[in-house]
Amino acid sequence: MKNRFFIAILPPAPIQVYANEIKQYFADKYSSRGAQKSPPHITLYPPFAWLDADVSVLETTLREFAQTQQPFVINLKGFAAFPPRVIYLNVERSQELLRMQAALMAYLETRLGLVDPVSQQRPFVPHMTVAFRDLSKQNFHAAWPEFQNRQVEFTFTASHLTLLLHDGQRWNVKTDFPCVGV
Repeated sequence: MKNRFFIAILPPAPIQVYANEIKQYFADKYSSRGAQKSPPHITLYPPFAWLDADVSVLETTLREFAQTQQPFVINLKGFAAFPPRVIYLNVERSQELLRMQAALMAYLETRLGLVDPVSQQRPFVPHMTVAFRDLSKQNFHAAWPEFQNRQVEFTFTASHLTLLLHDGQRWNVKTDFPCVGV
């Protein structure tokens, strides 16, 4: 049997609280609830199916990768969008983040044969979704003027990778892997 997983960086609790409040606002005011099905995160490797019997291999591989990565600073600044459906907290692109994501993609392909064809076709745009694809075009056009110039800024240290598991309803944290830079 296979389950669905994805790999992400999760921010610390205060940022998660803020992002969850914004997600709730979108659910209440704009009927966009999709973003509430996962904790606030920056996706490094998108959802994929993996055999239950081989989860320990996946976790070992991620642990080994994380141990080679140095913690680094992530800045969230303002909001941005993938019009006409998605609004997100903007993650400032940094060389460290882009390098880690590219290294993870290459590592998983080499070690596990995991290849995401969509990610190979378009550039990595780090973001933290607050209104998901279930946001109607009409509600996007109503909400975007409210958020496009909203000032918000957070800084945190990305010190671990997180494997998330889908339970059929929502995404849940399965395992954290500390970045220790060995």
